[in-house]
Amino acid sequence: MKSRLSLLFWVGASTLIFAQENNFYQVVAEQGDGIFSLLRKQGLDPVKHYGEFLDLNSDKIKEGSALKLGEQYKVPYADDSFKKKGVLVETDVDAEAPIFDKELSQMSLKSDKLKDAVYYLIAENTVGTDVNFTKDIAKRLAAELMEHGAQVYVMGEHTEMEASTGTMGDYVKVINKRYLQHMGKYQRVLFMRAENLSQDRNLEVAVYHYNKSEQGQRFAQNIQNVFKQHSISNTNVDEARLVFEDKNSLYLAKNLLPAISLLSLESSSKTSQSRISLKTDKTKFANMISNGIMNDYADLEFEN
Repeated sequence: MKSRLSLLFWVGASTLIFAQENNFYQVVAEQGDGIFSLLRKQGLDPVKHYGEFLDLNSDKIKEGSALKLGEQYKVPYADDSFKKKGVLVETDVDAEAPIFDKELSQMSLKSDKLKDAVYYLIAENTVGTDVNFTKDIAKRLAAELMEHGAQVYVMGEHTEMEASTGTMGDYVKVINKRYLQHMGKYQRVLFMRAENLSQDRNLEVAVYHYNKSEQGQRFAQNIQNVFKQHSISNTNVDEARLVFEDKNSLYLAKNLLPAISLLSLESSSKTSQSRISLKTDKTKFANMISNGIMNDYADLEFEN
């Protein structure tokens, strides 16, 4: 029995190694699939990878681009695949999985303006907060950044009970590891913290930075400027006061290699002097954050 298991393992491993050496993996065609739709569902640009797909499957495609239901087809491994460009990181075990699955068929590359940018998104929720809000914001923001060519890692969200020094240490470990892998690229961390969110109330947004990081301060200000440009609030925001104060964000700022900024999200019926008021429109909110992020990258490119 042991020798049989060893043989099966060897056969399976050999098949996997062979596939990886040939830079492809296999998927099964579903109802209605053509080459374009199958490639899109795998997170690939169908125009760019159409010819490669034909070469890999020349023995199975005889006429046009029609695929046979239930047939296995070879799909190229590609660094520009949205499955590789958008990664969900399980921080406690340092495991990765694609952020998007079924949504891939609706995604397409809009530009390559962020092709040399890497972003790390952290979403944290306090007890009693609708966790789906920050989760949705993180996914919408990730999709927007990816569609402009960025590499995006989403760390996920944690409750107040879970957001301990140990959790922050996990963030530091996995982010710094990937920072070194992407050494030489523009890299930023956005930490979104939600408190007592309610869909039927205004969303107050505060943008914080670490006072010893010039890059982090500019990153925060570029995001904040977008809110101002859209006349979200007439409140006079004192930018100099919005610096990290709590131990978790300070711990991250002091130990992370890439620069970090913090967005504090809270529902309230009134606006303080240091916050920007915004209705809880997820799409609008995510788009404004992405615009601020892209402005920061463009400013750096312009300076260089």
